[in-house]
Amino acid sequence: MSNESFDVVVVGAGQAGVAISEHLTKAGVSHVVLERARIAERWRTERWDSLVANGPAWHDRFPNLEFSDYDPDAFVPKDAIADYMVAYAEKFDMPIREGVTVNSVTKNDGGAGFRVDTSDGVISARYVVSATGPFQKPSIPPVVPAGSAIHQLHSSDYHNPEQLPEGNVLVVGAGSSGVQIAAELQKSGRQVYLSVGEHDRPPRRYRGRDNVWWLGVLGKWDMATPTAGAEHVTIAVSGMDGGQTVDFRNLAASGIHLVGLTQSFKDGVMSFAPDLEKNIARGDANFLSVLSEADEFIARNGLDLPEEPEAHILGPMPDAAINPTLELNLADANITTILWATGYALDYSWLQVDGALDDNGKPVHARGVSAAQGIYFVGQAWLSRRGSAFIWGVWHDAKFLADQIQIQRSYLTYEGNARIVK
Repeated sequence: MSNESFDVVVVGAGQAGVAISEHLTKAGVSHVVLERARIAERWRTERWDSLVANGPAWHDRFPNLEFSDYDPDAFVPKDAIADYMVAYAEKFDMPIREGVTVNSVTKNDGGAGFRVDTSDGVISARYVVSATGPFQKPSIPPVVPAGSAIHQLHSSDYHNPEQLPEGNVLVVGAGSSGVQIAAELQKSGRQVYLSVGEHDRPPRRYRGRDNVWWLGVLGKWDMATPTAGAEHVTIAVSGMDGGQTVDFRNLAASGIHLVGLTQSFKDGVMSFAPDLEKNIARGDANFLSVLSEADEFIARNGLDLPEEPEAHILGPMPDAAINPTLELNLADANITTILWATGYALDYSWLQVDGALDDNGKPVHARGVSAAQGIYFVGQAWLSRRGSAFIWGVWHDAKFLADQIQIQRSYLTYEGNARIVK
């Protein structure tokens, strides 16, 4: 591949890249999708073995293909989701090239469009779409020095309990990944300590409907991007074991030792904030608020859905929250592994176009349309709304961006005569 030219180069063939390629293919737009590994690679190799989708199969999919081998209410395993993306690409005969790394994207000197330098040559493109997703670079807070004797890994490198050294585990981060991994490790026979920060925890199901249905009818999927910082609130939701509501009381009852927000580490001792009870109470308030909104929606619309008053009753606050552990000697607790379920940072080091990124390396855009003309972003969390980073939500964002590209192309193909007014 050398000195090729396309209208559009799409970087990344995860769910975002597959979604926008469908729309560009249907519109007849010349494009290529470049993927450094395989289609949906992160689903296959950068997640733990037992991971399933956090939403049911009827919802967590693209509009034009169902999960034929799974019940609509099932939570699809991660490898099946990757296989689904491959099948979707084949269905639309998408021009995806695997094993091609994009090294840099720069403006063409003295002309329109961009130069895309790759591991397989140079491509010229009038438009470039970043579809690299929100999970780009594992983020580990600089709390414990990398050279410490304790084994440390990010959740993206965790696959199963057998890969960890013998001993107990401290899981830092109580979002969807952290709570599911902590539960799996506890079931494997290890003592698990789980560091819990601020979070929201919606019900998995309520009154006969899944959480994704409630988010839809209550208009929460379409919530606009919140103020800076608020968009990073941790959400604790799980499709594990057929889908259960995440309740930290139940996790404590299962034997998991809950602690507050991880703060510091010195001389083998980890320190935690005295905020566990407050954090659990905040999550409870979020949970109960969704139930109340759901009850109001049912009453307002006269729906015949079974009542579920017991869902509003919370169990006692765990003793670990009332009498919190503020310091933990890792050796005394036989903790041999710290697993950081602390999210990801963005990495756009390859995108070297003035105006595309702010001083912190984050995209500057409006609904995915970059401030740098000709650059587009898709697949980011809160790109246009709450659902933007989810399988079904990214498809709709991708359609909007493909339409914007078509609009720009239509202007460039206009050949009318210029009129000079004297």
